[in-house]
Amino acid sequence: MSIEIKNLSHIYSQGSPFESIALDDISAVIDKGSFIGLIGHTGSGKSTFIQHLNVLLKPTMGQIFIDGIDINDKSTKVKSIRQKVGLVFQYPEHQLFEETVEKDVAFGPENLGLGDAEIKKRVKDALTMVGLDYDKIKDKSPFELSGGQMRRVAIAGVLAMKPSILILDEPTAGLDPRGRDDILNVISELHRREKITVILVSHSMEDIAKHVEKIMVMFDGKIKIFDTPQNVFSQVDLLENIGLAVPQVTYLMRKLKEIDPLIDQNIYTVQQAKEEIIRMMRRRKDA
Repeated sequence: MSIEIKNLSHIYSQGSPFESIALDDISAVIDKGSFIGLIGHTGSGKSTFIQHLNVLLKPTMGQIFIDGIDINDKSTKVKSIRQKVGLVFQYPEHQLFEETVEKDVAFGPENLGLGDAEIKKRVKDALTMVGLDYDKIKDKSPFELSGGQMRRVAIAGVLAMKPSILILDEPTAGLDPRGRDDILNVISELHRREKITVILVSHSMEDIAKHVEKIMVMFDGKIKIFDTPQNVFSQVDLLENIGLAVPQVTYLMRKLKEIDPLIDQNIYTVQQAKEEIIRMMRRRKDA
């Protein structure tokens, strides 16, 4: 399911002394089944942008098309768009409220008017997708779980709606390194297996570099760059000038290039760095 954004602008408190331009005439196409990383410093427009994609906010100007459908057209049913576009907010476990995990994950499908058998299947499938054992966890209170498990249950509640597009706003915020890796690996596997479109908002350049196929860089309400990780992270000076950075391993490789001019400094994952350093050591050994 492709997303096409045309000349999208959003102005908060338009016409008042507090008027603020959050999105400034942005246009882009996000291909069906792609994995996009969305980065930008606080206030760049990221949150405003993603809230337009499932009609939580409406444009001041411009249009958004999902699979060719203008999502803000009067004839378009907002409920159908929100079923297709799943949005997981930061700290989604704060939205858990039912007495059992099963009831919480079932809340969305029940609101779609589905039958009991279909609801149960969706709950079981969604919990399995996020790496949780349905039989072991279904009758537990969500509030008995660990932070990482609660996060997974909250994501399962969105997946149970069977969205074609999944948007995650800082899904690993507040988790320890193990929990962060677990959640991101679940999301990557879900993308690989289900072929859904994923938009991941994150401040971690390392996480973005490891998982996404393209990166959208936002600055001052505009899309500054929209390209592959390699092409984005090769523009170190530009990123630093707009308050961002590149992965730490990229800075390391730039330093190593001062020692060995043959080093490829356009490296942005630990695995790439490992392979390049091994090549450097072999060159120096053979010299």
